[in-house]
Amino acid sequence: MKLDILAIAIHPDDVELSASGTMMVEVAKGKKAGILDLTHGELGTRGSAQLRLKEAQHAAEIMGIHVREFLNFRDGFFYQDEQHILEIIKRIRKYQPTIVLANALSDRHPDHGRAAKLVADACFYAGLVKIETKVDGTEQQPWRPKALYHYIQDHALTPDFVVDVSTVIDKKMESILAYGSQFYDPKNPNNNTPISSPEFLET
Repeated sequence: MKLDILAIAIHPDDVELSASGTMMVEVAKGKKAGILDLTHGELGTRGSAQLRLKEAQHAAEIMGIHVREFLNFRDGFFYQDEQHILEIIKRIRKYQPTIVLANALSDRHPDHGRAAKLVADACFYAGLVKIETKVDGTEQQPWRPKALYHYIQDHALTPDFVVDVSTVIDKKMESILAYGSQFYDPKNPNNNTPISSPEFLET
């Protein structure tokens, strides 16, 4: 399936927090959108990889996106190397997105910046003819997205542009709250994190 927009994130919930509104606005216009999660977020303080997978699938249904795929990189221990770049290249060539959205280049969580650079490199290299990739024995054709944008995460950055998501803000919040293990739940006050407070959700 060719996608108009492919959002790539190192952790499940990164896209929901940062760009789900943008994606839902574009889906409502008839665009095809998908998410590529590089890890299952297994090092997160709250929840488990299995639970976050279920939450991510539920969030995808709420958002109405067309595809969601996981690459099973090791949370916290992925590298800027040939193996990891090639796996992302295969998905870029598979989905042929016009636009790629990726993690913030600099952020509180060190994984975000590293993932942003990894995705940026993969977007460029995916267009090189001499990098050969195959999926299920079929040779892939080079493909380079027309644009790569990095969404804002923890650090308050000045955006290059802003998308009005007021028409889908309730759905955006619903997609975020699909991650019940990660965000504020008065029944689960243990293992507090920067994003599990009621103040965070209000912000």
